[in-house]
Amino acid sequence: MNDYTLIFPEIFMACAAMILLIAGVYIKNIKQKIEKVVLLVFIVAIGILIFISDDSGQLFNRAFIHDSLSAHLKIVLLVSAIFLLILCHNFYKDDKQIGYEFDILVIFAVLGMMIMLSANSFISVYLGLELQSLSLYTLVAMNRHSSLSAESGLKYFVLGALSSGFLLFGISLIYGTTGSVVFEDVALLMNPQDMSNITGFGIVFVIVGIAFKISAAPFHMWTPDVYQGASTPITALLSTLPKLSAVIMLLRIVHDSMPEFSYIWLNILMILSIASMVLGAFAALGQTNIKRLLAYSSIGHIGYILIGIVASATQPELGMEAVLIYMIIYVVTSIGSFAVVLCMCLPDGMTEKIEDLAGYSQTHPVMAGVFAILLFSLAGIPPLAGFFGKYFIFLSAMKAELYALAIIGVLSSVVSAYYYLRIIKIMYFDSYKQKLLVPARENYYVGALAALLVVSFFIYPWLLKDFVGMSLRSFFNI
Repeated sequence: MNDYTLIFPEIFMACAAMILLIAGVYIKNIKQKIEKVVLLVFIVAIGILIFISDDSGQLFNRAFIHDSLSAHLKIVLLVSAIFLLILCHNFYKDDKQIGYEFDILVIFAVLGMMIMLSANSFISVYLGLELQSLSLYTLVAMNRHSSLSAESGLKYFVLGALSSGFLLFGISLIYGTTGSVVFEDVALLMNPQDMSNITGFGIVFVIVGIAFKISAAPFHMWTPDVYQGASTPITALLSTLPKLSAVIMLLRIVHDSMPEFSYIWLNILMILSIASMVLGAFAALGQTNIKRLLAYSSIGHIGYILIGIVASATQPELGMEAVLIYMIIYVVTSIGSFAVVLCMCLPDGMTEKIEDLAGYSQTHPVMAGVFAILLFSLAGIPPLAGFFGKYFIFLSAMKAELYALAIIGVLSSVVSAYYYLRIIKIMYFDSYKQKLLVPARENYYVGALAALLVVSFFIYPWLLKDFVGMSLRSFFNI
């Protein structure tokens, strides 16, 4: 219970961030050195997690939990963060306005996500969420050359603060009726027979606060503008890692602290799922900006993930397995997609117009093929990984007898396939007017690796399935 080696990865990253922050003040021209050191910090943290991945325990009056689920997903988180940092460093390498503090903020953001993955108390939930959010607010507004970046940063901050207020208010209501913030204690002290309206409101506010963070409709209003206004590598970060940590945090909250109140959160999550899938499918149809299109796409994918969470109420193992498989596939595919978007560069600067991809297959056939594979996967076309992700989600829904959700999900997936296929049509069948520049080597490698993983899932599907099964072993005490 007091084995502090279980939290050593977080302690190591926090100390490294503070040391680097102080070093940057006193050492001139340290930016490039810090970039390499930060990558090394993440690699060392991964090594520590691998070393302690088989251990389990709780710390700080059970506010922090370390188990196979948190350990394995932290490894996924850190590996993904390394590739995202590679994209960021390549993008900002010639920007003198971006200082060494950029990498420090990324460390703190990832540290907050790691705390969220191990949160076993509403206090640690809020601590991790705010550490992540405060870092991301700054990263979004960091592009000083763009007024759009400042506007999106302010919008993200205001709506993020509002959602944090909802979450904190819900936590205070739950604490007021139970006298505890630890998940297991809350579950024991919450009695459905004696439940007051205050408890119900607390559950609603907590779910709404998290819905803002994962950009589930109708709490998605910040997503398209922030995705478009932020620098592309920051958009890639926003669309992947925070959602991975928030989804797992939501799973822990509803299963560990509210198991007897599933009739409340199930209905809320069903509505959020349907709204997200429908909005993500139809709102993206008319988009001309690639980042706004991917923003609405991410909203739709959150809708599919919520199906798995709803299904986990009656089919816990199948539902959670589907959520984790889908989430990991989505993270890999999104990172690869944004790596390709970062290659959309004209002689006069970056472009985000979908029409500028016209003839991409003629000028850059390999990158066009990579992007086509990733888009097919996002659309759920077999035999790519995205198809199997949706297959497991819909299978869990059918096993849980959520037929309406499964039908709406399939129909939304069919509609959303149109705007993915439209991009492929533009790349392969339209003639180019302006030739995009040769992609940077780092972006090329990251995009190609993501496409390779998406294709290889069909060849070795059991690898990810076994990884997810081992991750869930401690959650179900197997």
